[in-house]
Amino acid sequence: MPQRSQLKLDNLGKVDKAVHEAAADGLELWMEHNLQVSREQVPLEEGTLERSGVASVDRASLTGAVSYDTPYATIQHERLDFQHDGGRKAKYLEDPWDSEAKVGLEIVAAEVRRAFQ
Repeated sequence: MPQRSQLKLDNLGKVDKAVHEAAADGLELWMEHNLQVSREQVPLEEGTLERSGVASVDRASLTGAVSYDTPYATIQHERLDFQHDGGRKAKYLEDPWDSEAKVGLEIVAAEVRRAFQ
């Protein structure tokens, strides 16, 4: 006769909620981090574009974004032929997103681990 062990997990709803909340907290930190990194790269003349940057998170869907809101934000992001001051450049959103992805995932993971300490 085979040996069998059973495990019944109760109250996973509490665990799911704690993980979701911790992940949302981590996502907020990640978006703020990406905002800061992108602000260091955003084209700068008067600072209007830089000041328009915002990080946002929909905690329910665990969706985050970094955005800039000026009439010229998109063109400044996409036009690779524009000349910018040192350290400032096009792709000021896309490049930090790519370069900071591992850091962002580590931030979220740390918040989830922290929820269970």
